[in-house]
Amino acid sequence: MPGLPLVERALAHERLMLAALMGTLFLLASLYTLFGVGMEMSALKMTSMAGVADRPASDMTAPAVSGMTDMARASDGDWGLRHALLVFLMWWIMMVAMMLPSAAPTVLLHAALGRHARGGTALPLASALFLTGYLLAWAGFSGVATALHWGLEASGLVSASMMTLTDTRLGGALLLAAGIYQFLPMKAACLSHCRSPARFLSERRRPGLAGALRMGLDHGTYCLGCCWGLMALLLVGGVMNLYWIVFLALIVALEKLLPFGMLVSRVLGVGLIAWGTLLLFQAA
Repeated sequence: MPGLPLVERALAHERLMLAALMGTLFLLASLYTLFGVGMEMSALKMTSMAGVADRPASDMTAPAVSGMTDMARASDGDWGLRHALLVFLMWWIMMVAMMLPSAAPTVLLHAALGRHARGGTALPLASALFLTGYLLAWAGFSGVATALHWGLEASGLVSASMMTLTDTRLGGALLLAAGIYQFLPMKAACLSHCRSPARFLSERRRPGLAGALRMGLDHGTYCLGCCWGLMALLLVGGVMNLYWIVFLALIVALEKLLPFGMLVSRVLGVGLIAWGTLLLFQAA
């Protein structure tokens, strides 16, 4: 390989380059989430204070922990454009950190198939566009999650300090709904696509750079259909609760990557239904 031009030598290692790019992106997204960039509290601090102030900001006449009054004033449902943008970025970058590990095999396979079909022509850009399309699908989810978060906080149903539901009945209903969704045909169909990247890439193959972007968006949409119910559970345990973030990311990876991932999905569904039913029973 010493005699090959520099560009050709770089393309010969595109899988390693792409893996390094995704690893770097995952690391940056994880650090952003961990330290809560732009937010009043980091995920580290919020996780350590889980359960301390599970109340809407309007009820926080005396903060349980120093500094939480300022946070309540900053996000009591009257967010403003800057705060809304920060919450959107929080959701989206957190989704990048949570979903990228389970999506990496499909992105790498797309790159390998693309190199075989095109001989490396425009491959780095095509791979980047495929990944961009995937992340854009989760940007759409994050926009909806931000709007829902805003509305729930303004109505007092989500704590402005801890970003978690304040109504046990609503939390129980969300757990129950997420558990039931695990057994629905839409969940099974979307999970099947996510678990079979080779089939997806062959059935949804589109030529050119625009096709790569569209394929990534399609894959992200299937992934969204598979996982949106689980991601909504962040509102139950706390949007920036690291235990919940890691747990849900692990479940998503197990569902998609393990040979018995479908069984993992069903077992989780049973557990969520039981937990949600218990909370509803206790709140009755």
